[in-house]
Amino acid sequence: MTVDRTDRTDRTDRTDRTGGSPLAPAWLSVPEDLDALDPVIWPEAFRRDAEGRLTVSGIPADQLAERFGTPSYVYSEDVFRARAREFRDAFTDAFARIGADVTVYYAGKSFLTTEVVRWVREEGLNVDTASGGELAVALRAGMEPHRIGLHGNNKSAAEITRALDAGVGRIVVDSLAEIELVARLARALGVVAPVMVRVTPGVHASTHEFIATAHEDQKFGLSLAAPEDGGDSPAMQAVTACVVDPDLDLRGVHCHIGSQIFDADGFGMAAERVLAFMAGANERFGLTMPELDLGGGYGIAYTEADTPRPAREIAESLAGKVAAAARALDMAVPELSIEPGRAISGPSACTLYTVGTVKTVTVDSGARRRYVSVDGGMSDNARPVLYGADYTAVLADRPAEGGPVLSRVVGKHCESGDIVVRDVYLPGDLTAGDLLAVPATGAYCWSLASNYNWVPRPPVVAVRAAGAQPEARLIVRGETEDDLLARDLGA
Repeated sequence: MTVDRTDRTDRTDRTDRTGGSPLAPAWLSVPEDLDALDPVIWPEAFRRDAEGRLTVSGIPADQLAERFGTPSYVYSEDVFRARAREFRDAFTDAFARIGADVTVYYAGKSFLTTEVVRWVREEGLNVDTASGGELAVALRAGMEPHRIGLHGNNKSAAEITRALDAGVGRIVVDSLAEIELVARLARALGVVAPVMVRVTPGVHASTHEFIATAHEDQKFGLSLAAPEDGGDSPAMQAVTACVVDPDLDLRGVHCHIGSQIFDADGFGMAAERVLAFMAGANERFGLTMPELDLGGGYGIAYTEADTPRPAREIAESLAGKVAAAARALDMAVPELSIEPGRAISGPSACTLYTVGTVKTVTVDSGARRRYVSVDGGMSDNARPVLYGADYTAVLADRPAEGGPVLSRVVGKHCESGDIVVRDVYLPGDLTAGDLLAVPATGAYCWSLASNYNWVPRPPVVAVRAAGAQPEARLIVRGETEDDLLARDLGA
């Protein structure tokens, strides 16, 4: 479903005409209905029931909290699978019209468990892994090795050996030294290693600097830019090293411009630059590299300020740019691969918290801000403290009865920066024991979770609308204090 987001990212200060708090950011509107769920942020599987409770694929949030505790990550398996199919079908259809095949790799770094790998596999996607641990999960879940890719800027010899021994479909090489290492290990095993060269196309994505990955001054990939003193670019040197080594099978070129990107121009510009590079390399070496991987990074909605594009719109736009660039270069469109992660897993989950302390403070301006403390925080969602990520929240176990009050949802950790939701309007009657739900926590929350302050990591719950009777089950159990103490050898 397409929802109009016109002007949501171009807001002026609305406090005079909305009666909002002077402490609220300009983009944050005062909700007319505190029980409403923004359909851009909340997929259709997240609804209110007749009693005003949030439900996930048909199961009320308070029942989930009672059964599995809080905090807990709650995934709608239905949403996850639907979004996986949406990207698969949208890109397959769009590129079929320009005569190209597409393979969708789910970026496991966003959220990966054995159960998730099974969902991905059954929906026809491959898996991109970024470590030996992620590779182990994919293999344990039964994903066919040729449908697995191994990524990373500093792969160990053990990780590469495991990948080669398993027979993964590709290893994305990230440096000249790594190319030599992969070749040496392949030779020792008596196999030919399928590789793709990761390049940096010099396209700066409109996102936080920590998740922009295609500009020159960062750790990933090999630059397309030739050195000032002449000679081949690092990327061309890498292609040369792969072509001349009989232990390597060069499958193509890979690039990724960043994460949480809404602007389409960067993807198109990257495709044009990388296709031009491939055309030059093909001509030089008399070959045809079969594949171009354009990564992922498609943005999702965390708050009302975010304006994500539907998968089909992304696919059609990118297919048009790739086709035009290939025509200009007089080359066939290569097979394309993409790597959505956040765009699939992110909207599929919410985190449930129980409210504890609620207090209001007066700031220097005389304005008042309400702090709502919950039983989790930066240990289960590190994104706000890492790079200022914004979220929203709703009351989940009952309808709102009080008017909107600007609130800051904070965690229980011993850090002033332990913020879950920086700015959100919540009901004035919010009190200890109420249940809050924070949407769009399906990506990079569980994956980045820690045991700071010796807080056990929460469970992961999967819910599906299985006919008339929805089902909820644990797919990752929550940690206990005994789990944490089991690794303390002095205990």
